[in-house]
Amino acid sequence: MANNSSCKRNKPPSCGSLVTILSLDGGGIRGTISGVILACLEKHLQEIDGEDVRLADYFDVVAGTSTGGLITAMLTVPDANGRPHFAAKDIVPFYLEHCPKIFPQPEGLAALLPKLPKLLSGPKYDGKYLRKLLSNLLVETKLHQTITNVVIPTFDMKKLQPTIFSSYQTLVDPSLNVKLSDICIGTSAAPTFFPPHYFSNEDSQGKTSEFHLVDGGVTASNPTLVAMTAVTKQIVKNNPDMGKLKPLGYDKFLVISIGTGSTKKVEKYSAKKAAKWGIISWLYDDGSTPILDITMESSRDMIHFHSSVLFKALQSEDKYLRIDDDTLDGEASSMDLATKSNLENLVKIGEKLLKNRVMQMNIDTGVYEPIPENVTNEEELKRFAKILSEERKLRKMKDDTMTKDPSN
Repeated sequence: MANNSSCKRNKPPSCGSLVTILSLDGGGIRGTISGVILACLEKHLQEIDGEDVRLADYFDVVAGTSTGGLITAMLTVPDANGRPHFAAKDIVPFYLEHCPKIFPQPEGLAALLPKLPKLLSGPKYDGKYLRKLLSNLLVETKLHQTITNVVIPTFDMKKLQPTIFSSYQTLVDPSLNVKLSDICIGTSAAPTFFPPHYFSNEDSQGKTSEFHLVDGGVTASNPTLVAMTAVTKQIVKNNPDMGKLKPLGYDKFLVISIGTGSTKKVEKYSAKKAAKWGIISWLYDDGSTPILDITMESSRDMIHFHSSVLFKALQSEDKYLRIDDDTLDGEASSMDLATKSNLENLVKIGEKLLKNRVMQMNIDTGVYEPIPENVTNEEELKRFAKILSEERKLRKMKDDTMTKDPSN
């Protein structure tokens, strides 16, 4: 793990019995929901190991897309003492304070005017406040400096291919060792909402690379499998015979995947209605962007489906927890309606989600269904916290043994 000297960062997690991954979906202001869930998990870890511990102490990888990428940076950027600058409990207040400025809502007569002309002439938001906020927040911190490994997907529109910013990759591709602020701006640059993010980077070898990035949701709105693949690639590359962690040893993975909600049960769109749409309606319909909603929901669900099948096939369902809400409706389903009332409602939705029964995807129908046991999401987070704590103690014990006798 991040703070164990023999389990150095950017190396395969060979010192413990599990590979631990925290995955955070995209979803704009709905990242507020993720903040509530993460604060709950960190609280349970602190009840076991003390108030000074942070989520980054327990996960080999924190992966995040779009708003999840921003939260990933918050959880892993170091302070002056080399500890996480933010606690999980800081995420919700951060969103409540800054989202209204990132997504400023029109007032007065402007609120009554149609929004479509603005979308036809440029992105809905100029992104200036977000860029300044991230620059001040993350300063000059680069990818290789995070507390634990991170994986943040983006899409390079010039190359027409994904660019995955992974801590592991900085060792083999120095061009990817860029500032965290640039990565976060890029992974959050949702088409029609924010302008694409261009920047260049000169690596340690003097080579200059250019990036033309848009939202990571275009690549993977749910980054779970991207993170698992990044770790597996390291296992294969660095040591293919690592005992319990052999290539594709997915039964040793422990994954907590946090969603930001969807409107599946609301039936937001219909083929009958969309049959009359032209390009403008696909870009804008009653305050929503159908083409983005459909693309990102498809990406999110396909990854959850593959993850569910994988863990079920390996009889490791007890090591995979997906927390999400598919009943969002109205204002709560918006990615950018950053009014005080809506943000406060998202906090309540997150709190209610903790009390809801754990849901799993039916791999035959793709429908979310409650698990047979009457267990809430918070109770399951508490169980996962115990596993994470035990894994951390195991690694510390092995680290202490290695320190006393390096020949082991």
